[in-house]
Amino acid sequence: MVFKHLPFSRQRQKGCSQAWTLVELLLILSILGTLAAIVVPTYTNYMDKARTTQAMADIREMESKIVVYQVEHGAPPDTLAQVGLNNRVDPWSKSYLYLRILGVDKDQIKGKWRKDRFMVPINSDFDLYSMGKDGRSASPLTARDSQDDIVRANNGGYVGLASEF
Repeated sequence: MVFKHLPFSRQRQKGCSQAWTLVELLLILSILGTLAAIVVPTYTNYMDKARTTQAMADIREMESKIVVYQVEHGAPPDTLAQVGLNNRVDPWSKSYLYLRILGVDKDQIKGKWRKDRFMVPINSDFDLYSMGKDGRSASPLTARDSQDDIVRANNGGYVGLASEF
């Protein structure tokens, strides 16, 4: 046998049962651990990106229904229920949030609308967003709780992560 004198080779002897040595088991476990350390974060990142993409697509679809309502009625709806979107949930199983801005007394919605880093409102007609993976949000997009939010901004000119805005 060619591998007769190698220290980690398994040699077949008559009358002996085949078994894994401790070194072989440790080697296999270390290989599996290394593979898991590579695969699990990659899969998690892939799933996060897929959920974010789905939330962006949902917001675009909801926005189009709201705009159709606005064209037909002359103003955005007061709630998502008026457009038939009250039961929509984001990929993290939380409701999408909507705030009508156009035609509403600014004192009623003060502190509720979404703002950029200069504390300027990002929409003038309505806000539509998902609170993202952590399920928390704050009015300014620069707040820690808002970094993973998926938002509609610039009156529909942009839909994406708040951290990119």
